[in-house]
Amino acid sequence: MSRLLDENSFRYPLIDAAGSPRELGRQHGEQARTKIAGFVGWMCETFKLTQPQLERKARTFLPLLDRHCPHLMEEVSGLAEGAGIKPDSALACQLRGELVGRSAEACTTFVLGPGVTANGETLIGQTSDMADEMRDFAYVLHLQPEGRPEVIMWTFGGMFGYHGLNEHGVAHFANSLGGGPYWRPGLSHYPLKRLILEQQNLASVRALMGSYPVCSSGNYVLCDGSGSILDIELTADGPTEIGDGGEGFIAHSNHFLCAPHACPENHRATLPDSFARLDRIRSLIRKDAGRLNVSFMKSILADHDGHPVSICRHPHDGQGDGMLPNSGRTVAAIIAEPNQGRFHIASGNPCETSFVEYRLGRPANEDLRP
Repeated sequence: MSRLLDENSFRYPLIDAAGSPRELGRQHGEQARTKIAGFVGWMCETFKLTQPQLERKARTFLPLLDRHCPHLMEEVSGLAEGAGIKPDSALACQLRGELVGRSAEACTTFVLGPGVTANGETLIGQTSDMADEMRDFAYVLHLQPEGRPEVIMWTFGGMFGYHGLNEHGVAHFANSLGGGPYWRPGLSHYPLKRLILEQQNLASVRALMGSYPVCSSGNYVLCDGSGSILDIELTADGPTEIGDGGEGFIAHSNHFLCAPHACPENHRATLPDSFARLDRIRSLIRKDAGRLNVSFMKSILADHDGHPVSICRHPHDGQGDGMLPNSGRTVAAIIAEPNQGRFHIASGNPCETSFVEYRLGRPANEDLRP
C-alpha cells in the first residue's frame, strides 16, 4: 500500500478518539479496522502461527495485564468491537513479538535538554527502523481519555502504546537492545509505553517502570514538561538509569550502555552498526549544541554516514541480523516538541519524505492542517 505511493506525498493518517477506555478502543478500532486486520494477519504469517494459536498465546498474558493495567484491557475490548475482531486478537496486537520472544527493529533515539537547544526547550525523537511492510499498518493516534492526559503517538495495527507525548510534556522514544537478561514470562513493553503517557512527570515514570515486569529488554529516552531528561534501560531484571553526563543531551541506539549489561557478550548480540550510529548522532549533536532546533534534528535524522546502515537506514544486499533483516529501513523519523505539544513525522526515510506536523490541544476530529 504505502510503498506504492509517492514518497513525498505519503503521510501517516490521523486517528482521533475520545471518552472512556471502551470508547477510546471502539473509535480507534473502527477507524483503523483495515490496518488492524492486516497487522493480525502479518503476525500470524511472520510468527508462523494460526489465528487460534496466536489468540491462545495472547491469553497467557491476561492475568498480569489485568493486574497492572485493567483500564487498558477495557480499551482492548473496545478495540475488538470497533475493528470487528476477537478480543484475543486485539490483545495480541498489544504483545507483538513478545508472543514468540522476538524483536525485529533497530532505532536511533535522542533527547535534548533546554541547555543545548536554540530556544531553551526540550526536543526528543528517533528514527524507527523495521520491516518496510510495517508502514502499511501505521498511523498517528490522538487520544483524549476521560480523566487522563491527552496523548499523541505514532503507532500501528491497533497498538495503543508506542512512541509519543502527552499534555504534561512527558514523552518517550525507544530502542530495542541486543542481548541482556534472558526472556522470561512477564509483560510486553507496549502497555507500559501507554502507561508512561498517563504520567505527569519523570518521578512518576520512574516509579511506574520500577514496578512493571517486562519480558525482555528495551531502552527509553524520556523527558517531562520541566525540562528534565533521562534514559532508562529496562530489562527483566529491572530498570537502570543513564544520565546526560553533564552534556545536556542523551542519545542511544541498540546496545547496552549500563553496567553490568554493557559487556562483550551482549554487544556481540546486537547490530554491529549500533555503535557507529550512536557515535555519529552524538558527534552531530555536540557539533551544533546551543543551536539545535527542529530543522537541525531533521537533517541529523536524515544523516547517511555509514550508508546504508546509517541513522537514516536503507535496505541493502549485505548480511541481515536477528534484530533486523537486511530489508529493514527507517519507516518513520519523529521529532517531538513536548512543551509545544507538536509531533513531526516523516513517513519513511527522512532523506526522501517530508515531515508532517501533528499536534495536541485541538478538538477531536478537527481537520488537521500541517
